[in-house]
Amino acid sequence: MKAWGLILAMALAATGVRAETVPRTVYVRAGKLIDPEQGVVQADRLIKVVGGRVVAVTAWTSAPADGRLIDWSAYTVLPGLIDMHTHVADGYGSTNDPAEPLKHSAAATILKGAETARVTLRAGFTSVRDAGVYRGLSDVALRDAIEAGQVEGPRMKVAGAYITVPGGGGAVTGTAPDVIIPADFKLGEVRNPGEARDRVRYLLQQGADFIKLIGTGAVLAMGSEPGQLELSEAEMKAACDEAAAHGSYCIAHAHGAEGIKAAIRAGARSIEHASLIDDEGVSLAKAKGVWLDMDIYDGDWIDQAGRREGWPAEYLRKNLETTELQRQGFRKAVKAGVKLSYGTDAGVYPHGLNGRQFAYMVRYGMTPMQAIQSATTVAAALMGASADVGALSPGHYGDMIAVSGDPLADIEALTRVKGVVKGGNLVNIP
Repeated sequence: MKAWGLILAMALAATGVRAETVPRTVYVRAGKLIDPEQGVVQADRLIKVVGGRVVAVTAWTSAPADGRLIDWSAYTVLPGLIDMHTHVADGYGSTNDPAEPLKHSAAATILKGAETARVTLRAGFTSVRDAGVYRGLSDVALRDAIEAGQVEGPRMKVAGAYITVPGGGGAVTGTAPDVIIPADFKLGEVRNPGEARDRVRYLLQQGADFIKLIGTGAVLAMGSEPGQLELSEAEMKAACDEAAAHGSYCIAHAHGAEGIKAAIRAGARSIEHASLIDDEGVSLAKAKGVWLDMDIYDGDWIDQAGRREGWPAEYLRKNLETTELQRQGFRKAVKAGVKLSYGTDAGVYPHGLNGRQFAYMVRYGMTPMQAIQSATTVAAALMGASADVGALSPGHYGDMIAVSGDPLADIEALTRVKGVVKGGNLVNIP
């Protein structure tokens, strides 16, 4: 971690972040306030934030004299959004080069992560769960810099690395056979249940908040098939048991139907992607109270950008084989009442476009209020942070966004964020 300290010093100097001097008490006037806890909309409300947290939500009467007033009376206001599956700290995202993560230094990677964190926050996502990095522990460093106020970005929960089999969906593949992969890209490699326990313990000791398992193959990884089980159920159970013993939990990247069910039985808290989920998997998720975190926007971006930019044919094939099935699985899960959180896999497509998925969730069965709840109250519950984020009732962080129009009538309004407040601090939108 000493090397990361030097890199962070460089990153912080480059970002030029300046903390805004905020009055102790801040008020936000909302023309309309969407309350996802109660599933209602209230007109002309005043939100009082003291010390970064909401202390009261009342009817507007007149401008208060004891604090700064942010006038959003022309906008619809709702809690800051939460994306439960991003790759902010990896920075560079998906390209036509499978070995892209190896093409950038550690310093360049953390600098790019600082940039993508800023973009994500300004898009209205005040909290994210960063679901794994190739260069191990870079996400821990970025999270800590944001918490210290040195980098502008969302509140982050991070995985530290991927728990993956060698050469699996969480490894950098597609290089020449004699290319040596650096050690910090292999922090989560495991070959048996004992190694899985050891790697989980190590990552949590190094500051990871949760553990990311690569249970099946991946779409955007060479030589890895989405329907194929990679980690065994025994390895995933060992990892989940170890995480639980340390007060944490595992999430599982799982596309294939059998891998999804194995990960649920092993104790995963959420299933990421769930592209090929079958009826049994939907029922099992419902019975076990497991969240499905399904990135149903990605397929269109991968197909369009991939063809335009010459992504590997293997990527495009696997994307076509999973996209529509994933969306039909999502529709079934909505009907079954499975807990569905808002996770986009941002980084597959450019950061800052996270809000595009809302329209897809509505198209495939959710009401606009359910889609908003998936990115607020439901996501907060999955994150284990319901007391802090996902709502604007007293006690929660003063994290909120302003949009033009009515997202309940036009869900795409959430892609047009006009203002962001994080912990009572106004984030300037360009």
